Amino acid sequence: MASYCLTVTRLRLALGTGARRLHVSAAFNAKTKVAMSRFEPDSFIDYEKMQENIAIVRKRLKRPLTLSEKIVYGHLDDPAGQDIERGRTYLRLRPDRVAMQDATAQMAMLQFISSGLAQAADVNQEVYNFLATAGAKYGVGFWKPGSGIIHQIILENYAYPGVMLIGTDSHTPNGGGLGAICIGVGGADAVDVMAGIPWELKCPNVIGVKLTGSLSGWTSPKDVILKVAGILTVKGGTGAIVEYHGPGVDSISCTGMATICNMGAEIGATTSVFPYNHRMRTYLEKTGRGDISAVADQFQEDLVPDAGCVYDQVVEINLSELKPHINGPFTPDWAHPVSEIGAVARQHGWPLEVKVGLIGSCTNSSYEDMGRAASVAKQALDRGLKCKAQFTVTPGSEQIRATIERDGYSKILRDVGGVVLANACGPCIGQWDRKDVKKGEKNTIVTSYNRNFTGRNDANPATHAFVTSPEVVTAMAIAGTLDFNPETDYLTAPNGEKFKLEAPTGDELPSRDFDPGQDTYQHPPSKGSSIKVDVSPSSNRLQLLEPFDRWTGRDLEELRVLIKVKGKCTTDHISAAGPWLKFRGHLDNISNNMLIGAVNFDNDAVNSVKNQLTGEYGGVPDVARHYKANGVSWVVVGDENYGEGSSREHAALEPRHLGGRAIIVKSFARIHETNLKKQGMLPLTFVNPSDYDHISPDDKISIRGLESFVPGKHGDGSQHSISLNHTFNETQIEWFKAGSALNRMKGLQ
Repeated sequence: MASYCLTVTRLRLALGTGARRLHVSAAFNAKTKVAMSRFEPDSFIDYEKMQENIAIVRKRLKRPLTLSEKIVYGHLDDPAGQDIERGRTYLRLRPDRVAMQDATAQMAMLQFISSGLAQAADVNQEVYNFLATAGAKYGVGFWKPGSGIIHQIILENYAYPGVMLIGTDSHTPNGGGLGAICIGVGGADAVDVMAGIPWELKCPNVIGVKLTGSLSGWTSPKDVILKVAGILTVKGGTGAIVEYHGPGVDSISCTGMATICNMGAEIGATTSVFPYNHRMRTYLEKTGRGDISAVADQFQEDLVPDAGCVYDQVVEINLSELKPHINGPFTPDWAHPVSEIGAVARQHGWPLEVKVGLIGSCTNSSYEDMGRAASVAKQALDRGLKCKAQFTVTPGSEQIRATIERDGYSKILRDVGGVVLANACGPCIGQWDRKDVKKGEKNTIVTSYNRNFTGRNDANPATHAFVTSPEVVTAMAIAGTLDFNPETDYLTAPNGEKFKLEAPTGDELPSRDFDPGQDTYQHPPSKGSSIKVDVSPSSNRLQLLEPFDRWTGRDLEELRVLIKVKGKCTTDHISAAGPWLKFRGHLDNISNNMLIGAVNFDNDAVNSVKNQLTGEYGGVPDVARHYKANGVSWVVVGDENYGEGSSREHAALEPRHLGGRAIIVKSFARIHETNLKKQGMLPLTFVNPSDYDHISPDDKISIRGLESFVPGKHGDGSQHSISLNHTFNETQIEWFKAGSALNRMKGLQ
């Protein structure tokens, strides 16, 4: 599925026209109205309101504020009355904007249509027609197929210092590279904001990452987050915003900061952010938003942390000492210096031959990234070398594609053996019809992506995927081996000459303006009420939603254990992407992938669980459907950081649709826990994590204490008296009782 995005401000978008690029150099004063983007000339940045809220909160808290706190608290619905305590209270916020990625937008728009609050030529054409017409009807801007990856489009067009944006994808934090608080959420959260309801977020802790020194040589911005991931692990940022600060920040380009924030999703962080500086100012000006940088300059004190602010945890990194890193396989926090990966691979028996190198994605597809990769490729070409491995390039947006084509980078990357793919997520989310290895064949790939879970890129669980910078990927693709260290190792030219690659170089931004390429944006009409949104009852791609059943008012008795999951269980395991993406708008069809990637504790098998009613083994969705047909509700039991990874709402919708009532685990990833609550599921954690070991797949579980379900109290399990924790607040308990947040919104109680 080609990528595009939908964007919506708190107010209906106005129909905008005008030039593709605007350059503004006029002087501004505090009263000047500046549009949030060139697409919404009547929706304005309101730094004055944010400044007013910050002043109220600072007076109440009587302490300096971090940048994260300034932006988050600056968007409070009630700054004077809101209870504020990091890590404990729930904040009611008014984000400025919602952004939706194509795969997740389908379910978000279906929920919005179902909420009751909305005003009364290829294989994907049906989906695109639905999204385009739904966007037009409800005043949502639509970026057509081929536009690029949403996160790059947001950076180029919508993010700005101090904006609060929520997006239906876990890598929404990419916008933190422009000093924005951009948070990945589920579609039901997006519906709240689209419907004008305050959005709830548990008040985040703040992790400070102090950067000193400066980047140089082979070390890139990607190495900062690869190092941080190794320090904090995949769950070390859970419940926190990661805020970068210190003198080293100025040595990183704006798009480099975006790379760091983007992959911050892999440490479980709520989001990541950098303070406003001259690198952001230059990027805004180069992307036609000089008016925004001019007004941001006037409010700069609100766009950087206060002196003396206190972080909950501080990590220090000296960029001058940081070496190139490569993380993996199978998890994005297993960090290795590139200089050591060969020895580690031999120790573990990982294949050294690099079969494929892949650069681009929403994480590393900037002009600078492509320039640095091209500079490495040019050195090889000048000596007659091409890539030994297959090599693919994914531009992040139509603007990047057009500009690197114009400036010759694409030709260099093709000449070295690369294939330039569509402006889309592509292999990063499993859209890769890989032919060079058979499923189950052990092999190694290196990518500049953000995530390397088992089977994510090519659906092959034996593929060892490693994450590194685009320039290191390019060097390893040329060398054809994982144990190639471009800082020290030599390549051999066809004439026998040995040579060492020089450190990559690349302009931060094009010397000429960006080439915008094709105009792929569809403005919403000024009046969309007459537009009809068609969803065929016979479609296997789209399905209107039916309300989930509400809570009966009684405890849940004798629930079956559908599966006791062993080890890591990401949203990729719970709701696979790849070929399943085509069913993202059809809940019943996509539910056939529920938990098919999870490992069953009972037999170490994937997609094989015992049906306790028949005694036979079957696929996880098949057994769940059999239980549901026989009026039997069920639970899933899981391990640490359950639901790590994508914001994939389907991972919560599918268990609810197939008769699930609770997910009981050692700990949850933030977005997934909230998504479960939104759909009327019970996400519960063991008070004693060791109680995970006491549950058998053939147990029946009763969840008691629901009749007195209140915030802060835990309930009991079955006769084994296992105690369980919950994090529901009063509003979220209402979601559960109503059957889902959507039911509550519609008043179905």
